[in-house]
Amino acid sequence: MKDVANLAGVGVGTVSRMINGTKVKDETFQKVTQAIQELDFIPDETARGLKRSMTHTVALILPTIWHPFFSEFAYYVEKFLSQHNYKLYLCNSDGQSEKEAEYVKLVDQNRCDGIIAITYTDIEHYISDGLPFVSIDRLFTHDVAYVASDNKKIGQLAYQVLKESSVSHFAYVGSHNRVKNRTMERGESFEAAVLKSSALFSKLDMLEPVVDNKTQIKAFLLENPSIDGIFAINDYEALDVLAVLTKLGRKVPEDVQVLGCDGIKMSAEREYVVSTIKQPTEAMAKSAVDMVLALAAGEETVKEQLLDVSYIKYQTTK
Repeated sequence: MKDVANLAGVGVGTVSRMINGTKVKDETFQKVTQAIQELDFIPDETARGLKRSMTHTVALILPTIWHPFFSEFAYYVEKFLSQHNYKLYLCNSDGQSEKEAEYVKLVDQNRCDGIIAITYTDIEHYISDGLPFVSIDRLFTHDVAYVASDNKKIGQLAYQVLKESSVSHFAYVGSHNRVKNRTMERGESFEAAVLKSSALFSKLDMLEPVVDNKTQIKAFLLENPSIDGIFAINDYEALDVLAVLTKLGRKVPEDVQVLGCDGIKMSAEREYVVSTIKQPTEAMAKSAVDMVLALAAGEETVKEQLLDVSYIKYQTTK
C-alpha cells in the first residue's frame, strides 16, 4: 500500500480509504487505480473485511491556546468527544503551516481518527481526499466539511446594534490574513450595511501579523475624531480599542461605543469583557465533533453548518 501511495503521489491513508470504499475525486481515483495496476497490487480481502482499527482520538488544531475563544472551543470539543468515549489531542500550531501539516499527517499515520482545525494558513494541499477533517470558520476550495458562525449576520447585527444606539459615525477596526477565511465577512457585511445607510464610515483593516497594533489604532482615531461607534473584528481587538480610547481621554460608552465579537470571558463565572456579538461556541463544537466522527466512520454527513449568533450587551454600548 505504501508503494501504491508513493507511485500515485498520495498519502497511504488516501489509498486505504479508497480501496475500502470511500469516495475520492476522479483524478485521485485514476492515479491510485493506475498505480495499483502497475504494481499488480491485490488488497487482502480478509484484512479488508475486518473492522478498521480505530484509535478513538481526534486532533484539534488551534492557532494558539492563549486566546479565550479558542480555549473555550477546545473545552467543549473535549466535552462532546468524551461523551463518545473519545480522547482529544490538543495541537497548538502558533499559526505555522509546517506544524499544521505535521498534525494533519496524524490521520494518515493512523495515530488519530480525525481532525478538527481552526487554521488560517495555506495547508489545503496537505488535506487528502476522504480525510476526516472539519474546518472551523474557513471554507476550503474542495470538498472539506466546515462549521462556522454566520459571519455575514455578525456584521449586519453589529450595524443594527450601533444604529439603534444612535451612532452617527461608524468605524470598523480589524485585521486580515492573506489566506481567505469566513471571519473576513464580518467587516465586509458591516461596511456594506453602513454604506447602504449613507452614514459616515471609516475603516482600519490591518494586515496580519500586525505590528504595534495600538499605535495604528491611535493614529486612526486621531485622524477620525468624530467616530462615535466602533465594531471590532473580535473582543481582543475591542479591548485594544478601549485601551487607546482611555489614553486619549475619551469615555466609553458616552463618547464612543465599542462592540466586539466572539463573546469571550476570562472564566466561565465572569462577565463578558465588552459588549459583543457572541458566537455559539458550544454549538459549533458539538457540530464539529458530530461531523468528524461521522467522517471517521465513513458515514455520510452534511458538509456545511452555519450557526446563528446573538448580541450580548455589556458596559461598552448604550
